[in-house]
Amino acid sequence: MNRSIAFGITIVTVLTLSILANFSLFTVHQAEQALVLRFGAIADPKNPIKGPGLHIKKPFIEDVVRYDNRLLDVDPPAEQVILADQKRIEVDTYARFRISNPLLFYQAVRTEDGARARIREIVNNSLRQVLGNFSLPSVLSAEREQIMHEIQQQVSETAKTLGVSVIDVRIRRADLPSETSQAIYRRMESERQREAAEARAQGYERAQQIRASADRERTILLAEAQRQSQILRGEGDSEANKAYAEAFSVNPGFFAFYRSLSAYREALSSSTTTYLLTPDSDFFKFFRSAPTKP
Repeated sequence: MNRSIAFGITIVTVLTLSILANFSLFTVHQAEQALVLRFGAIADPKNPIKGPGLHIKKPFIEDVVRYDNRLLDVDPPAEQVILADQKRIEVDTYARFRISNPLLFYQAVRTEDGARARIREIVNNSLRQVLGNFSLPSVLSAEREQIMHEIQQQVSETAKTLGVSVIDVRIRRADLPSETSQAIYRRMESERQREAAEARAQGYERAQQIRASADRERTILLAEAQRQSQILRGEGDSEANKAYAEAFSVNPGFFAFYRSLSAYREALSSSTTTYLLTPDSDFFKFFRSAPTKP
């Protein structure tokens, strides 16, 4: 009987010690850090548990809060930001942070979800403040690295009050809002149509100038050719008259006969022409002097 009682007491003692150990001992993994809370308050504010291993807490009156020791992501929703040149763009960002001070983290935000919500606000505020000093070409150029550096500095400085270290802040996408893009496309289309119409008008004007210049040169060439032909014709008539004069001086009778034959040819070549002349007219002088048949 005494053995049974002793065995029972032993079992109860072992169970009690196991329960106490279960409520008194806890393990912190390598990727974790922890805080011990006593009735909801920090039990040892100066010594948060950051290293892995087995640790002790007072059972029933102390609890353990665990935090991730790895890099955590924040994915804020896309925000519309007004730039220095009054252009409105839609910016999509992301950030990465680590819980650097679990005590301050617990006092400021308590949970990772709370931290993410606060960091989203900080990132959005910094975006608006920094991007408001830059124009759209700067955001889309090599200055983007400098802009991101300024944003990260502001976010990191503000996030220190939450007990976190912001490792990186990046702009994944920076686009014009869809309605703005459509307006720009329409304006670009109108501008191209205006340029095309202006080019056509300039081409038509140039064509008219070329056509007018060609017509003017044609008129000048024709006038010059006409002038040259008149000169040549006059020189030819002069030479002909000179030849006629020389022929007349050599044999006046033959020249008169030749001129009369030319006049007959010109006057009598048409069968529809009728002449009323007297027989003794000078026009038929050579007909009267022609020999008659026997």
